[in-house]
Amino acid sequence: MYPTLFDNSNYWLIRSSYLGHLPQRTDIIAAKDPQDGSLVVKRIIALPGESIYLNHGAVYVNGQLLHEAYLRNQTPTYAYEKNESEFFVIGKDKYFVMGDNRNNSCDSRTFGAIPRKSILGKVID
Repeated sequence: MYPTLFDNSNYWLIRSSYLGHLPQRTDIIAAKDPQDGSLVVKRIIALPGESIYLNHGAVYVNGQLLHEAYLRNQTPTYAYEKNESEFFVIGKDKYFVMGDNRNNSCDSRTFGAIPRKSILGKVID
């Protein structure tokens, strides 16, 4: 999650943060990795029922360019598999997550959207 979060630093995980409301776009969350069950920390990019389009380094949610001021120097976001563009539709109770270090992040671009039940809570610095 660099540059937002740093390795070997301490952060709070608020497990109760989503008891009264749903996770929101740009929240930094801890979740179980759907591939191996390990802990991952990622940012929510798209919500259930939304579409996400990765096109030539830009991210579009529901057809609107996503402004990501939290990324270093407006880091471009590319689809994996060396595709120039990729389109996703997020299913019910699922969230599309990505790391802020886009060039070195295993995230929903590879393992798909994560189910709500995999989100452990919100990360606070």
